[in-house]
Amino acid sequence: MISSISAILLAPAAFATNGLAPTGLGQEHKAMGGAAVANPVNTMSMATNPASASFIDDGWDVEMELFKPNRTVQRKDFPGLPGATFKGDEKSIFLIPGGGYKRQYNDKYALGISMYGNGGMNTEFKTSPVFPTGAPAPNHIAPFNAGSGTNSGVNLEQLFVSPTLGIKLNDKHSLGISANLVYQQFEAQGLKALTRNSGNPTNFTGKGVDSATGIGATIGWMGKVSDKTTLGASYRLKTKMSKFKKYAGLFPDGGQMDVPASFTVGFSSKVSPKTTIAADIQQIYYSKVGAIGNSAQTQLPFGSNDGPGFGWDDQTVVKIGVKHQMNPKLTLMAGYNHGDSPVDENDTFFNSLTPAVVEDHLSLGFNYTLNKKASIVGSYTHTFSNTVKGNAANPVQPQPFDLTMDQDAIGIGYSVKF
Repeated sequence: MISSISAILLAPAAFATNGLAPTGLGQEHKAMGGAAVANPVNTMSMATNPASASFIDDGWDVEMELFKPNRTVQRKDFPGLPGATFKGDEKSIFLIPGGGYKRQYNDKYALGISMYGNGGMNTEFKTSPVFPTGAPAPNHIAPFNAGSGTNSGVNLEQLFVSPTLGIKLNDKHSLGISANLVYQQFEAQGLKALTRNSGNPTNFTGKGVDSATGIGATIGWMGKVSDKTTLGASYRLKTKMSKFKKYAGLFPDGGQMDVPASFTVGFSSKVSPKTTIAADIQQIYYSKVGAIGNSAQTQLPFGSNDGPGFGWDDQTVVKIGVKHQMNPKLTLMAGYNHGDSPVDENDTFFNSLTPAVVEDHLSLGFNYTLNKKASIVGSYTHTFSNTVKGNAANPVQPQPFDLTMDQDAIGIGYSVKF
């Protein structure tokens, strides 16, 4: 089932913003900076907090988003290595789908399902950056794509299909649980020069698209603590994935790339009859996944047990949004999202492949009611440019690379209530 759905939903590549994660799930939540854990609006709310199934109307949603990240690597002057600028934008626009469905089974139980791209990472350099390996000059330099005859870069795509059960404890409180059926695709190309550092060089680069699957869960609670204020919390468990066997020499533990756990708490409050504010704090545990959290500076070979990864730190994300009903048909929204870059100055070397260094996002959106059952929702998010400067004086492995990214995204959704 997962593989057939993925063929439809994952044909385009996806890219993410808070590290590997999107700012939010669902166009209305994205318009409000991603604030969703205590802000039930439609079936896409279940993707963040399954307990929202007890508080949303029965219905379904479909949506699409066009996402444009701009990825730049600035190589600083280094012995034997002249300064240069490289663009990883050979593929520049990505299509990210989503959808959901929910039915109230009886007074206590609600059943639903949501499907969404949970992020990913992509770079494709037509002219590859040149990277130091730590060996003395002049043999310490090699292009990623030396001898490969191809562009260099990586592409990771991630799809969640999440059946959900909402359990209403009483009129004001509910619990929820989602089973997360996760499908990932990965491809690396043009990294031939780095195979010298792999324990399995034949399964490192240029092996085509590989896939991995896993089953995890998200649990959540939502409670209306007053007529105006709702609180919520959700925890997504770490999802253990099957291995990328074609890339067993690249990722730690023979090709393991798990989905990190995350914890989110927040509130929404109706501050006036027409205005609602919402805010979330999310913690993403990147450091607990070896392929993401292990530093590339480790002296172990690529692909070995607890071998090198991207060196990402855990990330704390703050999401704030406001929604105001202008008239009976039109509601306008705005939001802000901030998370410190998970990449620091001592790991820009390998993260030239995944320069997920953005921090600040500003969003706008609308919901327009077409009739008693249907509405259109849209969002626009601008992610401001941010640069992480590499530490060229790092004594273990010099990092003469500065990583810069900015992004724009525009999405549209169609929402139906039964």
